[in-house]
Amino acid sequence: MSSAAAEAAPEGKKGGAKKLIIIIVAAVLLLVVLGGAGAFFLMKKKPAEGEEGEDGGDATEHVEKHAEAKHGDKKAPPVFVPLEPFTVNLADTGADRYLQVGVTLELADAHVGEDIKLYMPAIRNAILMILSHKTSEELTTTEGKEKLSEEIRMGTARSMGIEIAEPEAADEDEDAGAKKKKKKKKKAEVENPILHVHYSNFIIQ
Repeated sequence: MSSAAAEAAPEGKKGGAKKLIIIIVAAVLLLVVLGGAGAFFLMKKKPAEGEEGEDGGDATEHVEKHAEAKHGDKKAPPVFVPLEPFTVNLADTGADRYLQVGVTLELADAHVGEDIKLYMPAIRNAILMILSHKTSEELTTTEGKEKLSEEIRMGTARSMGIEIAEPEAADEDEDAGAKKKKKKKKKAEVENPILHVHYSNFIIQ
C-alpha cells in the first residue's frame, strides 16, 4: 500500500508538471499569435492610410489646380446671336431711301441668349424704331454706324427690362449736374449683357 502510494505520487506530480508546461506553451503560442495578428493589422492599416492620404492628396491637388485654372482662365468666350435682317425706310426728306442691315448681338453668356429669344418681338420693334429715325447722311460715316451700334445695344437691353443710363447724360448742364450725376452713377451700375453689336451687312439705297 505504501509503495503503491509512493509510486502514484510521482506520477501525479509528473502529470501536473506536464499540464503546467502545456498551459505555458499554449499561453506563449497564444501571445505569439495575438502579437503577430496585431502587427499584421497595424502594418496593413498604415499602408492603407498612406494610400488614402495619397489619394486624398491627389484629389485635393486636382481640386486646387482646377480652382486655380478656373480663376486664372480668361472670361468664357462670348455668345453670338444673329438677328434676321432689317429693311426699313430711312428718315430722309428729299428722297426715298431705305436701309438693309444685318445685326449680330454679342452676349455675355448663353443664358442671355435664352432671354433674347423670349424678348425677340420687343427687341426687333426697338431696333426698327431706332433705324427708322436715322437718315442716310447719318449712317454713311463710321461715327454714325458706331453710334447706331451703341443705340441698338442700349435699346436691346431696355427691351429686356434692363435699365441702362444714357452715355450722353454726363454732358448735360453742370448747374443741374449733381443730382443727374448721382442718378447716372446708380444706373451705370447695371451691367449691359449685350457686349457689342456687329453688322453682317449694311446697305443704304
